[in-house]
Amino acid sequence: QVHLVESGGGLVQAGKSLRLSCAATDSISNFNAMAWYRQAPAKQRELVAIIMKGGSRNYADSVKGRFTISRDMHTNTVDLQMNSLKPEDTGIYYCNAKLVRTFVQDYWGQGAQVTVSS
Repeated sequence: QVHLVESGGGLVQAGKSLRLSCAATDSISNFNAMAWYRQAPAKQRELVAIIMKGGSRNYADSVKGRFTISRDMHTNTVDLQMNSLKPEDTGIYYCNAKLVRTFVQDYWGQGAQVTVSS
């Protein structure tokens, strides 16, 4: 079973940038997609950004133009560059790996706290 470990979270002022990194213990090329989700207090977990095996990317409308997801197949890492951060970006950010069988198998990291102060 793959293990995903996030790093790079922290406290930052609005308008600043932060970069999250996710290190996988397995080759990320084995998965159909890698993604970042976030969960704000008292809210459901939501998809922030996803990169498919073929390289296509999709973003939540709320982060388009500000966040960029990238991957490194050699180091098996997936990063999330977050620019122009807003207080509403605050939450726990989770790295996710998706493996499609007859169903979608999701693997999760432990989460990284991101707090954006106004």
